[in-house]
Amino acid sequence: MSEELAEAWAAAWRGEGTFEDCCTADISYEDPVAVNPLAGAHALSEHAGRLRAAFPDLRVERTAPVLADADARHACIAWRAVGTHKEDLGALPATNRFVVLQGVHLVELDDGRVRRARGFFDLYEAGIQLGLLPQRGSAAESALLLLRGFGLRPRAT
Repeated sequence: MSEELAEAWAAAWRGEGTFEDCCTADISYEDPVAVNPLAGAHALSEHAGRLRAAFPDLRVERTAPVLADADARHACIAWRAVGTHKEDLGALPATNRFVVLQGVHLVELDDGRVRRARGFFDLYEAGIQLGLLPQRGSAAESALLLLRGFGLRPRAT
């Protein structure tokens, strides 16, 4: 995967380019907030558009050079997204909280374009930053884990 293709991918997430510029028409995409796998560049564009609408000041930047295999069929793109949750995101009302997330996209390429992609980031950390989940190591987190059936865990010191 070229650095140019990785930058076109990041630009599409920022709304400064399109997914058609860097993806196959039949791209398959998944991430922690996509309810179901997405099929096609149009569906991916709509997904990214909903995220940009919910975080109008969203900035997406690459944080490392592309890691790719020798045959240029698979690659990993590291990124950081920052923004303020100003608008509803599905059933989640705006929290007006600033969020900083680190993540990666694992991509499969076909003829130099992204054919399949899967995004990974810490959804629990996003929930903490949005004020939806308790801080790690807190009594509230222990109570939540107890309710979920995980039992009590010793607190980190």
